[in-house]
Amino acid sequence: MTVPASRASQDRRIPAVLGSDLEVPIKGGRLIPYANLDYAASAPCLEPVSAAVAAALPAYSSVHRGAGYASQLTTARYEQARHTVRAFTGSRPDDAVIFTRNTTDATNLLARSLPEGTTVVVFDTEHHASLLPWANAVRLAIPAFPGEAVRAADEALAEIDGPKLLVVTAASNVTGELWPIAALAHIAHRHGARVLVDAAQLVPHRRLNLTALGLDYVVFSGHKLYAPFGAGALIGRADWLSRAEPYLRGGGAVRAVNDDGVHWHEDPEARHEAGTPNVLGAIALAAACDALTSTGWSVLVDEEERLLGRLRAGLAGIEGVHELSLWGPDHARIGIVSFVVDGFTAREVAEALSGEYGIGVRDGKFCAHPFVRHLLGTGNGGCEDATASAVRASIGIGTTSEHVDRLITALRDLVSRV
Repeated sequence: MTVPASRASQDRRIPAVLGSDLEVPIKGGRLIPYANLDYAASAPCLEPVSAAVAAALPAYSSVHRGAGYASQLTTARYEQARHTVRAFTGSRPDDAVIFTRNTTDATNLLARSLPEGTTVVVFDTEHHASLLPWANAVRLAIPAFPGEAVRAADEALAEIDGPKLLVVTAASNVTGELWPIAALAHIAHRHGARVLVDAAQLVPHRRLNLTALGLDYVVFSGHKLYAPFGAGALIGRADWLSRAEPYLRGGGAVRAVNDDGVHWHEDPEARHEAGTPNVLGAIALAAACDALTSTGWSVLVDEEERLLGRLRAGLAGIEGVHELSLWGPDHARIGIVSFVVDGFTAREVAEALSGEYGIGVRDGKFCAHPFVRHLLGTGNGGCEDATASAVRASIGIGTTSEHVDRLITALRDLVSRV
């Protein structure tokens, strides 16, 4: 079969991922190529990211306080990574870019930096990283449609005096559905509130422009952005961060320590990055941002939507397989699909897909227990309730039509056994 010139050109522009040739054992001991459909948990490493880390390693040194060449070079690379992340997210010039371990770490950093008396408004649809860190939170019921989410936020924020923060995901880690973050940011600002967006699932799939969307804070993880080297980021307005107690107390966060006490840096990036930072993680994160930007979002989105359409159509054609959705099958989404299979627990499906077909998916509640229970209609089930779980297939760079078709074929085989 001859590949059309336009498709061949696009394929050459999309960077490769490490592990695309991985073979895994299946029942009977045979090795077959791995079909990784678990990108929403952790994405594989892009080749340009691996190359950037390899290039930095020979001159690796501690940053910011060394006069030696290796320290100066590593410092320059680390601070360039900060600029790259700022540009990638369309941030304002005076926004802080603080490197963290991951999205959870970044969200907890902001939680520790809120002005005294801040009330947080958050939906029950959120990942636990956004749902749990807050000392004073108003939890909103799961909205039946996007407009209801905006209305609920509007009403809740109107009732709150003092500092307030609205927390919302950009794309659900359970269903992939996109949230109306621009409208929610507008409502938040109308009530004098700020907004934090969990962009962990969005940024590997879509361009994000913090300034254009009117967002105050954004958090995301490198390990979901094809940079699995233990780094994440908190990006946003500097004033709350500059006045907060340092997230960690130690070297690098201080201007001076003397008999009068400790004088902390006012610069939020230094103030909250005590100790030796994860330099290689920051370099990897920036390299992933550069790779996606240089590829071009239209190329990435077109390929993802082609594969996602193929996946959803295949699932819809199997009797006994039910896709989970909050706002209906036509609502815009990224490459994440969660589903259940009649006659099987989610763990049974995931184990069969792995052990018999070499397919990697995720099963469980996806660190979003209230939301998954709502979608499944299982009520407030116990921690070990297997019926309150689903299967999640997620796609990204490196996913192929064969991977999708193998999953559909495998599910048809499973259903036929009931």
